Amino acid sequence: MHKKGILPMVVFGREAKMERIPMDWTELFCHVDDFCQQFEPTWHRQQLESGQRKRRRSSRLTSSEIMTILIMFHASNYRTFKHFYRRVQREHAADFPRLVSYSRFVELMPSVLAPLCAYLQSRFGASTGIAFVDSTALAVCKNKRINRHRVFRGIARRGKTTMGWFFGFKLHLVINERGELLSAQLTAGNVDDREPVPKLVRNLIGKLFADKGYISAPLFRQLWEQGVHLVTQIRKNMNNRLMPLWDKIMLRKRSLIETVNDQLKNLAQIEHSRHRSVTNFLVNLLAGLISYTHQPKKPSLRLSDADLNLLGQLPLPVHA
Repeated sequence: MHKKGILPMVVFGREAKMERIPMDWTELFCHVDDFCQQFEPTWHRQQLESGQRKRRRSSRLTSSEIMTILIMFHASNYRTFKHFYRRVQREHAADFPRLVSYSRFVELMPSVLAPLCAYLQSRFGASTGIAFVDSTALAVCKNKRINRHRVFRGIARRGKTTMGWFFGFKLHLVINERGELLSAQLTAGNVDDREPVPKLVRNLIGKLFADKGYISAPLFRQLWEQGVHLVTQIRKNMNNRLMPLWDKIMLRKRSLIETVNDQLKNLAQIEHSRHRSVTNFLVNLLAGLISYTHQPKKPSLRLSDADLNLLGQLPLPVHA
């Protein structure tokens, strides 16, 4: 079976290396299908009991097949899903014998929104005591087209980052030192980066490294009570303060999460301006995040056991 690869970048070594590592279709499908077999019966029963659905008609493609194709698109080098799906029709007809037309597949994409959300939750990594938080802008159109944009009217908002103004949303991420996603949240573009942090780290403990945009005394106290130590650099107009050498070193490695954001936007392609519905925008975003979690190699710090032992000697907040 011919498969296109993905291009993970290994950082923080002596040299940054780009290596093509293919993602296996069969392995991915088996993993997704095992999850769907456990999730879908409960999900469908809840829909019927709550009255959200009166009946459930079966589709030619199963949810696991739809999800597999969507995830593999974000692991490929294709820039548009239409061209990728045509390749699937040519080269993987034997793997998906009940493939539908491209237009019908697009109509089926909203049906897997809930399974994708649940599957992403199952793909989050484990807390290691070291975490990095950051946000990245997801523009839904160019600035000169904001006034005549319709798809996200009333939902997307104008926001500003260090790169300038944009119209769209913000994706807030928390990762560990191994490059694994720990939590994610989508907000409007005008939401303060500090606002979703308590919810993002509610299941984490240890140190949380962030940039100067997260400086806030109330936020620091709130996270400390949750068992999380927020570590940031200081602004020029702030008084200098002592900081453990470990924290200074880890703050310099905060570019790890920016590397993850770069891979999500440029390799997984979670950002583009061709969306025609809000639901498909969310499906595209979730599939891109899941595709990243399946990368065989992720950006990481490659800390040694001695480094982790040093972290254990530092004072950490006690969760009340």
